[in-house]
Amino acid sequence: MSTLRRSLLPLIILLQLHILSGGPAAAKVPALIVFGDSTVDTGNNNYISTVIRSDFAPYGRDLRVGGGGGTSGQPTGRFSNGRLAVDFISEAFGLPPLVPAYLDPNADMSSLATGACFASAGAGYDNATSDLFSVLPLWKELDYFKEYAAKLRSFLGDDKTEETLSEALYIVSMGTNDFLENYYAVPSGRAAQYAAASDYAGYLLGVAEAFARALHALGARKLDLNGLPPMGCLPLERRAATGACTEEYNAVARGFNAGLRDLVARLDGGLGGGARVVYGDVYGAVADVLADPAAHGFEDVGAGCCGATGRFEMGYMCNSASPLTCADAGKYAFWDAIHPTEHLHRFIAERKMNTTLYEFL
Repeated sequence: MSTLRRSLLPLIILLQLHILSGGPAAAKVPALIVFGDSTVDTGNNNYISTVIRSDFAPYGRDLRVGGGGGTSGQPTGRFSNGRLAVDFISEAFGLPPLVPAYLDPNADMSSLATGACFASAGAGYDNATSDLFSVLPLWKELDYFKEYAAKLRSFLGDDKTEETLSEALYIVSMGTNDFLENYYAVPSGRAAQYAAASDYAGYLLGVAEAFARALHALGARKLDLNGLPPMGCLPLERRAATGACTEEYNAVARGFNAGLRDLVARLDGGLGGGARVVYGDVYGAVADVLADPAAHGFEDVGAGCCGATGRFEMGYMCNSASPLTCADAGKYAFWDAIHPTEHLHRFIAERKMNTTLYEFL
């Protein structure tokens, strides 16, 4: 039994006892459908023309799935040393332990029928953000999902496809790039259009709502909209002189998350058709680790494992020639200057499963 399944065992036992005692059966999740940025991209950027890539060592060095004959220590395009939170969530629902990237030519409909990732590292809710790095904008992720649904109908038939799409769990995780790589990094762009970050957040929340409604119109009934992390505490965004978090960015994240919670509450009660929409609290999980690393099995939360400093190395700057990359990424919260280690991804997945996503077990 995997570590993640063991951590959820008390919850699973309670659910089984509830069913045996005459309670309603837990809802089945036959597939995991993923949209977003590098926090959830399982390899789509490998197959588009962009510099935002991680299909090279040492990315993926600790990825272990399937025993001796499975994926082992190879870069897959995931921006981490191993698996992502969505991979652990997939496994927790009894689905495959790796969510395939939709654009991977080796991913056939047999594997995609239980999960498909449309996310693209560098993407944002704002098309202008995705255009900065020539990655998949959100509308293109949605177009690929429509293409996927059509292929699924050919593979499974109409009835089974309708069941799969309506019972699948849809995870959306993005927004950090909109602020850090667009609003705060391009003064002549959105910052010139929106005087306050809160105004820009309102625009992004409008896009998020439109996207959720579009998914609902296409059959989605179980949606998990993820909030932003404490993005001022990412190693790249910490103060150079002191290593302290940039609290302005954290405040912006909290403001956006408050708006997203309100949006989730409205959608959960208003979409109709039996739809459930939940808020994925990434901020709280990461903040708990930052506040008390040792209590959660971490030692270093201020720098990434990769490279000599761990403060700016990411993407092509985190490579096999990078000096002084740490030996044990499990001690670190961050793999590179932006992205979590597998350890932190696992922690986020476990927290989400035990606080919100258990509703769909």
